[in-house]
Amino acid sequence: MKDAFGTPQSLLILGGTSEIALATARRLIGRRTRTVYLAGRPSPALDAAAEHLRSLGADAHAVPFDALDTASHEEVLGKLFTEGDLDMVLLAFGVLGDQTRDEQEPLSAVHVAQVNYTGAVSASLVCANALQRQGHGSLVVLSSVAGERARRSNFIYGSSKAGLDAFTQGLGDALHGSGVHVMVVRPGFVRTKMTAGLPEAPLATTPEAVAEAIETGLRRHAETVWVPGALRFVMSALRHVPRALFRKLPV
Repeated sequence: MKDAFGTPQSLLILGGTSEIALATARRLIGRRTRTVYLAGRPSPALDAAAEHLRSLGADAHAVPFDALDTASHEEVLGKLFTEGDLDMVLLAFGVLGDQTRDEQEPLSAVHVAQVNYTGAVSASLVCANALQRQGHGSLVVLSSVAGERARRSNFIYGSSKAGLDAFTQGLGDALHGSGVHVMVVRPGFVRTKMTAGLPEAPLATTPEAVAEAIETGLRRHAETVWVPGALRFVMSALRHVPRALFRKLPV
């Protein structure tokens, strides 16, 4: 169960090598979290991440999980909940894709949509149903400001995040009053391996800053978290810019 400050004792991360997710795990382990499941495709990086969290004092486990294999989600994720209550699920997997290539190769674009949207929908519902049965817990989903308004430079990725964001908001409404807390996190440009080499956007942030915002959001029982917070106002303004003008902006 969570403590009085909303810190979970047990954590399941979907996307176990995500830099944002691991920064969040480190931060929560520094508080009270003791059991961590890192779900992801088997790899030396996943094993190393689990070993690192164990060195910090957590009982960390690497769990084979494939976002694209939606038929396996019920078995793989459902089994984890039979081993004990989970206080928090952090859905952190996703791919950025290559906009230029993906526009020319529709199957590549479909891959982005399947990982970021259909895979996330499947995994979210399996976990949400399990959290609802246990009667408590938080489902935290990493969305993106890219989903707020389609941009020429990354509309394939942005559209997948827009779908995930809308889905998560609806799921939160569906679970309201059930004891399950659903929180959408909308980071801007985060300096990670996924964005290495890309032009840095204004208000760029770090995995550690996103982790801090997630912890604060848990404590406040927030439904939506922007990282950094100023992006809430920036995106609110951009959302209302006329389309003809929006096309000319360097976004």
